[in-house]
Amino acid sequence: MNISRRSFVALCGTSATLVALRPAWAQQTPLKVAIVMPGNITDKSWNQAGYESIQAVKEKLGVDIAYSEKVVQADQAEAMADYARRGFQLVIGHGGEFQDAAKRVAPRYPKSIFMVNNGQQGGGNLASADFNYKQPGYLMGYIAGKMSKTGKAGWIGGQKIKFSLDLNSSYEEGFKAAGGKEVFTAYTNDWDDIAKGKEAALNQIAQGADVIFPTMDNAVIGSLQACKEKGVYGFGLYYDAISDWPETILQSAIFDIKGAMLDYVGYAKEGKLEGKNYNFNLSQPEACRIGSFNPAIPEAVKTEVAGLVDKMKSGALKP
Repeated sequence: MNISRRSFVALCGTSATLVALRPAWAQQTPLKVAIVMPGNITDKSWNQAGYESIQAVKEKLGVDIAYSEKVVQADQAEAMADYARRGFQLVIGHGGEFQDAAKRVAPRYPKSIFMVNNGQQGGGNLASADFNYKQPGYLMGYIAGKMSKTGKAGWIGGQKIKFSLDLNSSYEEGFKAAGGKEVFTAYTNDWDDIAKGKEAALNQIAQGADVIFPTMDNAVIGSLQACKEKGVYGFGLYYDAISDWPETILQSAIFDIKGAMLDYVGYAKEGKLEGKNYNFNLSQPEACRIGSFNPAIPEAVKTEVAGLVDKMKSGALKP
């Protein structure tokens, strides 16, 4: 049963009783929030989004913050544990690859809550926040199918985690729904290596792909460089990438972690953050939306995409 905090106080008798029952991570003021990121904060992708989001959290919610960047997977559990030992009540692992580390560390530090961005598990003092990746993924694929002249497209990922698998499958579904024939899939097993990102895109372009959707972190730059050099289209991720690649980007799948973090850190500040998964979709545009259309996209296609968005929001279309 869900009741308001005011009602809960009335039921318990005093606000002191409420404080005693609030989770440990909500009792210290101001709230201390740390984020551990796998890549560098200037990658114009996932890690930069994480850095800008924690700064927004500090500014808008008045919490104390700390961050670590370029933390490799072998060191992620210790980095998260270190923040918990230092009294941070909310410790964020920025990426689905932090899921195992958070799961190991959380039981050892019950006074903190551990959140995994792009994660999918929860329970106790372990929470996660992710998006309905399939909705924007399908839309990017649909646009690719309408714009491709060869009927062939490419999709590039860093690692086989839920984020990647959902984006890949929905992109292919949307591409074929729009008349596309074949999607080439590649995993670089590296989120940040620009050279690997470029090589993967060049390989797909050599096979006839004329639209590429790279979904790594810093390595996306290499893929989009290949697209620009070869005169093929690409898609952006996390932000409206047409601002940096005006001739190359067709559209962007914007999973705005800033909106999600402001949401769940706000819950933490109020003592309401739970050990569960928080999922965001196109019905919550502050966190999940698409970007600007390339001028080359016909108005008819834009109208079709708007119709697909409406169907997704209503539940009539579930990629």
